[in-house]
Amino acid sequence: MNIVITGASKGMGKAIAVLMASKGANLALCARNNNDLLLLKKELQQQYPKINIYIESVDCAKKEAVLHFAQNVLDYFGHIDILVNNVGIFKPANILDEDDDALENHMNVNLYAPYFLYKKIGKSMRERKSGTIINICSVASKEIIVSAGSYCVTKTALLSLNNIMREELKKHDVKVTAILPGSTFTSSWEGVQIPREEFVQAEDIAEMVYSVINISKGANVDEITIKPLHGQI
Repeated sequence: MNIVITGASKGMGKAIAVLMASKGANLALCARNNNDLLLLKKELQQQYPKINIYIESVDCAKKEAVLHFAQNVLDYFGHIDILVNNVGIFKPANILDEDDDALENHMNVNLYAPYFLYKKIGKSMRERKSGTIINICSVASKEIIVSAGSYCVTKTALLSLNNIMREELKKHDVKVTAILPGSTFTSSWEGVQIPREEFVQAEDIAEMVYSVINISKGANVDEITIKPLHGQI
């Protein structure tokens, strides 16, 4: 099984990569920081020497870089079974007070990167009549967070894109699932005076991804929402 994971060097992406490696999957991983990717690859290959790992430093805010990565992984593996669109940015601010390029920056990473990967890898899956795409959306795809307006806009758009993907691909036997995490403990929350156990854990999201790709052939998980037990933080 060949899996592409974007934003794979930290947080949810890394947790997904670690779990999938433990299950024997081959991995294509991208992130901006090449050193983090090299360390992750070394760590995983020491533990799981039989798997094949492709890494590439990619600025997912740039269309050509995303398309280049997509073509490279198709050339490297021949085909992709699972695409996990995990990469994202979160820069909270009220829209009226944020920088003028804030929405554009969020759009480039949170929406356009998954869109362009879909255009490349989704087309390949359609031709093979096989594959699964998992889009890591957010509870902000459905719930308004006034202090993170541009983030909400782009995550709402990603959920819409997810649903369009599903409708386009279902007749070709390709599955599409949206996962909507609530407050999840990643590096974005480091330093806060809130116990870690009050958050959803990155490993929880990884388990959801693993569950989605292991259901029966004729079933599709449309959407999963996972929130902290005691409510959003």
